[in-house]
Amino acid sequence: MPAPARALTGLDTGTAQTPVLVLGLGNILMEDEGVGVAVIERLQQHYRLPAGVELLDGGTSGMALLDDLRRRENLIVVDAVRTGQPAGTIVVLRGEQVPVFFRGRISPHQLALSDVLAVLTLTGEKPMDVTVIGVEPMSLETRLGLSDVVAGRLESLTARVIEELSAMGYAIERAYQS
Repeated sequence: MPAPARALTGLDTGTAQTPVLVLGLGNILMEDEGVGVAVIERLQQHYRLPAGVELLDGGTSGMALLDDLRRRENLIVVDAVRTGQPAGTIVVLRGEQVPVFFRGRISPHQLALSDVLAVLTLTGEKPMDVTVIGVEPMSLETRLGLSDVVAGRLESLTARVIEELSAMGYAIERAYQS
């Protein structure tokens, strides 16, 4: 049974948010579209993240992410992005580049995410800094799993997210599983 919908009031819910949210977006049933989710899974399985950093598999959620994004200091969005570059190219957009990203439809999720950020801007709760870390997809066909090209970039994409967190002053440790 789905969780009850949260009210979109913009009022303080009294819940303190972790300063940094790493949000993986994607539909794992559409090949490279699932890359954001794959990065979140990789971070959960192979790394220990410090207090202050939260990981979230946002899947294909839209306005349901409103409470999760509100009042964050930093939001890192990981997704497949179409920029016209060769498949597998890692793309990083930040600051002034992010609004440009949301004007041109290069990600299947950007409209929903753009709407959420617009609401949070109106309520004064938008994350202070938004960074998009993505990869140019090879295929968005209906197929479970990433293409070989994007799967081969998964480690580099994950490392780019870790670099971003490290630049914010967070120490990321590799977790060794037996």
